[in-house]
Amino acid sequence: MKLDYRQKLFLYFGLLFTFFTVGIIVFEQVRERNYKTEALIEKLETYTDIIQIAIVDAQDSLAPVLNQLEKILPNELRITIITQNGKVLFDNSIDNYNNLNNHLDRPEIICAAQKGSGSDIRHSDSNQQKYVYFAKKVDGKFIRVALLYNIRVHNFLKPDNVFLYFIILFFAIFIFFIHITTKRLGNTIKQLRDYVLNSDKKNLDQLNFPNDEIGEIGSKIADNYFKLKESQKTILMEKQKLLQHIQVLEEGICFLSPQHKVEYHNGLFIQYLNTIADEPTSDPSIILKDENFVELQEFLAQNEEYYFDGTICKQGKIFAVRANLFEDGSFEVILSDVTKKEKTKQLKQEMTGNIAHELRTPITSIRGYLETLLSQPLSDEKKQYFIERAFQQTIALSAIIQDMSLITKMEEAPNLFAIEKINITELLERVIEEFALQLLEKKIKIRWQIPEDLELLGNENLLYSLFRNLTDNAIRYGGEDLIINISVYNNDADFYYFSFYDTGVGVKEEAHLNRIFERFFRVSEGRTRDDGGSGLGLSIVKNAVLFHKGNISVKNRKEGGLEFLFTLKKNWKK
Repeated sequence: MKLDYRQKLFLYFGLLFTFFTVGIIVFEQVRERNYKTEALIEKLETYTDIIQIAIVDAQDSLAPVLNQLEKILPNELRITIITQNGKVLFDNSIDNYNNLNNHLDRPEIICAAQKGSGSDIRHSDSNQQKYVYFAKKVDGKFIRVALLYNIRVHNFLKPDNVFLYFIILFFAIFIFFIHITTKRLGNTIKQLRDYVLNSDKKNLDQLNFPNDEIGEIGSKIADNYFKLKESQKTILMEKQKLLQHIQVLEEGICFLSPQHKVEYHNGLFIQYLNTIADEPTSDPSIILKDENFVELQEFLAQNEEYYFDGTICKQGKIFAVRANLFEDGSFEVILSDVTKKEKTKQLKQEMTGNIAHELRTPITSIRGYLETLLSQPLSDEKKQYFIERAFQQTIALSAIIQDMSLITKMEEAPNLFAIEKINITELLERVIEEFALQLLEKKIKIRWQIPEDLELLGNENLLYSLFRNLTDNAIRYGGEDLIINISVYNNDADFYYFSFYDTGVGVKEEAHLNRIFERFFRVSEGRTRDDGGSGLGLSIVKNAVLFHKGNISVKNRKEGGLEFLFTLKKNWKK
């Protein structure tokens, strides 16, 4: 017969409590019996103390003293005096006690010899009756007393049944409550089971749980199950959203089972796959066989790592191939077109190489000057010369680092530049003041046609770097005895239109004009190095113009020299 949950629960609890109850009864019975036995032993020990006092003065004749003592002791009390060698000196229950066997092997005598006193319940070898014995070692002999284990003694040692009856009553009451509790719990569980099996047909309102803790638990479980069902619906909806998101990703993705069965893929995965594969296909599982994916196939075959990252070059494009292996053996493959990213990376590597190259020259020079100063005895004049040359190189090195930092900041963190109202005329005056000595040495004149009140909203440091680097470029490479002209030739609602030109030598090769704003590009490599330029000045100029949302171009003037045409937005924030 198959038991339902309530019956099983009742049976389990009933058996558990039965074993528990039986254990308590046995423990209590043993404990009470031991307690009464100890009380009887204590009474017998009292008798031995009385006997000890009575025979303390008796030497060879114990019988008269003990016979006299029997009158005040219980009639049924057996008294035995035994020497330390085991010989019986006296026994009031045996007439011919002199012929009794040695008593050293009696359990109570053995215990008394070891601990000073001992007790035992057993049959007597002398008269074949059951006694409760107690022996005590006193003055080189053993005093033993015993009571006949009769009905009276048996009843005395027998535990009371009151506790037993109480336990039985408690057991019956507890079993009754177990019955009630398991019935209520069983009904609650039955309703929960019916609700789970018919959740589509039943509502929470239809459940009728008891109004107690069990009912609260049942209601909570049903409520949690309802929420779980709703969560499953939500998860399904989110899964649909995720799949829709995967469809519009800029990466091709494909999910495969542990058995290498395609579970899902987006359209971009097929597009990239057809670019890489030798033949057109609509089957994503071709990645497991195509020769272009050999490294991926080896990764899946080894099954030692959880992540794969590789690249495939095909049709002039570079594709990143990534695979994630999950614990259940399933995996995903992601294809990404990283052509642009790789080219950018290559460009950065080239730029890094250029930076290292530019830094190497001043550092090498500084090292050479310092080694000369340290290794050779020089006059003060020579020492001063090498120190000045080293100092000039440190200035060049500092300029390169400062310019690179400025360019990087403009490209990667333009929001860090403060925006304020700037007077262009005042800014140009500061630039001319900085180059006053070089202008005088090369006989260069600066003139400008800019209104004194011309203002725009932008970053002062970048605008200063713009006009400073244009001026520095004209002074370094324009030649001597020339004119630098700065003017605003036009303006509209949004922009000012600037012209910056010199009357110098210009750039002989027109092809160089297209690259003049590139970092570290030099029209004349040797001359630029001698002049100490960083090769970043015009790159800073272009980025400063772009920061102010303008444009810049350069051309050779028919009259000679270079002309830079650029726009600056009046209000940077608009």
